[in-house]
Amino acid sequence: MEGLALNNLFDGVYAGRRVLVTGHTGFKGSWLCLWLSALGARVTGLALAPDTDPAHWSLLGLNNVHDLRVDLRDGQAVQQAVAQVQPEIIFHLAAQPLVRRSYREPLATFDTNVIGLVHLLEAVRDVPSVRALVNVTTDKVYLEQPLDSGYHEGHPLGGHDPYSTSKACAELVTECYRKSFFTDSGPRIATARAGNVIGGGDWSEDRLVPDLVRAASSGKTLKIRNPDAIRPWQHVLEPLSGYLRLGQGLLAGDTVEGPWNFGPAADATLPVQALVTQMQAEWPGLRSEYHPGPHPHEAKTLRLDCSKAREALAWQAVWNAYDTLRHTTEWYRAYYERSQIRSNEDLQDYVAAARVAGLCWAA
Repeated sequence: MEGLALNNLFDGVYAGRRVLVTGHTGFKGSWLCLWLSALGARVTGLALAPDTDPAHWSLLGLNNVHDLRVDLRDGQAVQQAVAQVQPEIIFHLAAQPLVRRSYREPLATFDTNVIGLVHLLEAVRDVPSVRALVNVTTDKVYLEQPLDSGYHEGHPLGGHDPYSTSKACAELVTECYRKSFFTDSGPRIATARAGNVIGGGDWSEDRLVPDLVRAASSGKTLKIRNPDAIRPWQHVLEPLSGYLRLGQGLLAGDTVEGPWNFGPAADATLPVQALVTQMQAEWPGLRSEYHPGPHPHEAKTLRLDCSKAREALAWQAVWNAYDTLRHTTEWYRAYYERSQIRSNEDLQDYVAAARVAGLCWAA
């Protein structure tokens, strides 16, 4: 990767290290593989084939990432894959991540998000090379309640839809295995909670930004179902920097086990309509209209309290709402209008901004 040297980030802890990323063919997983590759890690991905076309993973062409196609629901296959890779650290991102799909497919959602996690943890029990595991869940694990200050890691877990409930279960399963099997030996484990991640290369169904982009590319108007819902929008690189910082701490033996929130800057917690309006200013071809009607339940407001990560990990969000939406919109415009992929450029820009902000991992 041209430009900034990236392999010395995070104290160079990932350079040459064997890293397993589950869900690498998905949106967040593909961006994480791009970053880990830039850090000099020896990356293996474990996932199903991409479920969208186009797909960010396919567009990146990361030939240096060992690509294993394994279904988490197949415990024996997961066991064999982990034993083959002998990873030192695992970032677990593989999941059924869509709320509306979880209503249609609750059994598959619980099977993947809960039993799939159990299969992975069982495999880890038999592979002593694993020193650290970061399990990525979601901000939707919290019991829904009106909180202006935002949810912090001590708030009770809950879940309304099958997706959020399955991820709350995944939090409990992770803590169970940490206390039951990994207190004296085995990997050090943490969970990471983030949500409403945006950025170039996401074509998932029933997500606002991909739906807007698809509508714009075909000259259509998107029907917005909940324009007043408030969400903590953040660029995909924001939580990924948190996951990598958390993994760094786990590998170093720091006291960082347990749950962590990774959310955006305060000004990036916006209503849906505000996000749409800002993106339209960057790309006038984006058109939307309010579509009232019966829709599955969605929380009115989701905010995260990330003070724990700021104080204990010296982590904070880098980009404000304007930068986040500008980079996201420019990525899609470059793809649709010029057939260009801006992922490397976005990563360089993000790291440069982190260095200006004086963040420890970017020093």
